[in-house]
Amino acid sequence: MQLTHMQAFNTERAFVAMSSAPPRDQTAKPQAAAWPGGMSAFVREIIASAADIALLLDPAGVIVAAIGDGEAWIGRSFPDVVSPDSRAKAVGLVGDDPASEPAASEINHPGPDGTQRSFRYHRVNDGGSSLRCLIGRDLFRVAALQNRLLEAQQAMEREYARLRLAETRYRVLFHSSPEPILIADAATLRLVEANPAALAELDLQPDRLGRITLPSLFSPMSGDALETMLASARHSGVAGEVEVSRTGTARKTAIRAIAFRQETAVHLLVRLRRPEADAVALGADASLRHVHGMVEQTPDGCVIMSPERIVLHANRAFLELAQLASRHQAIGEPLDRWLGRPGIDLPLIQGTLTDHGVIRNFPTIVRGAFGGVEAVELSAVTAWAGDSGSIGLIIRSKGAQAASPPQRGPALPRSVEQLAKLVGNVPLKDIVRETSDVIERLCIESALDLSRNNRAASAQMLGLSRQSFYAKLRRHGLGDLADQDEQL
Repeated sequence: MQLTHMQAFNTERAFVAMSSAPPRDQTAKPQAAAWPGGMSAFVREIIASAADIALLLDPAGVIVAAIGDGEAWIGRSFPDVVSPDSRAKAVGLVGDDPASEPAASEINHPGPDGTQRSFRYHRVNDGGSSLRCLIGRDLFRVAALQNRLLEAQQAMEREYARLRLAETRYRVLFHSSPEPILIADAATLRLVEANPAALAELDLQPDRLGRITLPSLFSPMSGDALETMLASARHSGVAGEVEVSRTGTARKTAIRAIAFRQETAVHLLVRLRRPEADAVALGADASLRHVHGMVEQTPDGCVIMSPERIVLHANRAFLELAQLASRHQAIGEPLDRWLGRPGIDLPLIQGTLTDHGVIRNFPTIVRGAFGGVEAVELSAVTAWAGDSGSIGLIIRSKGAQAASPPQRGPALPRSVEQLAKLVGNVPLKDIVRETSDVIERLCIESALDLSRNNRAASAQMLGLSRQSFYAKLRRHGLGDLADQDEQL
């Protein structure tokens, strides 16, 4: 059957796509399949440029000609080349009355790799014959944009849920903290938020926070110290603690600030503390307050730690030894960070306290926060308050001395040189045995030096039983073992 040029020209009204292959390059010109005579090359070129595929169907819905990627379907029924989920729509698209209005539908086609491709077909009816032309446009790009939009929406929802959870945690911590906390705008110093402890401490109303500035809460006499601290926080992000006076009272308040950025504005998190709170916590007994004051003023470092070696209290002298600016940097932290050799001295101190209850003049070192090392001597005792116990330590600096004690006995490098001279004259197994003896003797001597000749502590430090330790002492001729021989 021949088509007139005008009838074929109706296919310019089509759009949408159909192809199991990837989207075609719009600049590439598809090869026109066999098409009924009478359609000029010009019209076929227009159809190929306007659509990704064009199918000519006979009255039975069989593909008789194709332009684009549908050449492999020629001779097959159109409903047979679509996916099962689109078969009903394909039958409706080709089975409608040819005289009815043109129809459009989105139909899926199975691909060779098992995937499905979506196309939108527009049907063009031939007014003078029963032929129908399906003009298709590939929806792959539209589907890709939809997937990207869906993924972006899901990512936004996940981020929103994460931020909401973080805000909930912040609110719980902020409102449950017993310490007064204020948040102020760094530029104007106006209060933005205050937790319940701060509202009660400063006698503030929540609905009036935006009208109050931070300096107005404190005495003008403390204005210089407060302004210096706030400027330091804005410049470096954190400021040390200063004491200021409250407005209308002589009571001192310790204040410190941390700067943080929220969106485009900088805010200050201000924490308040009464310096006398530590003394009040000791009770109303005047003698205890005097003891507390004496501990704070003593030139020797005083530390109270828990059985887990966590710092519970530290006086100013210890803060100077550890090169710490504030007590808050020490409280709640492990004492191993500053005192003794990690994993050696404090476990030894705890073990000796368990056995004897007291330690006097134990040599060790204090490591400062900025790398300084100072030799010290400490005394320790265990204190009990009901069922809970803590360990009190008095730490005395030994002055400008070497942090490590001098070695006793022959130096190790000299022994190594002596052993090196034996190579070629003595079998290797004898040299190895001699080397092991030198190292073992030096380790035993070092342990005895560290424990001040406490053999039980030295055995524990070396991971040996007492019997094995005494045997090695006897082997190397170290110490007076007459008493131990009598006990064994």
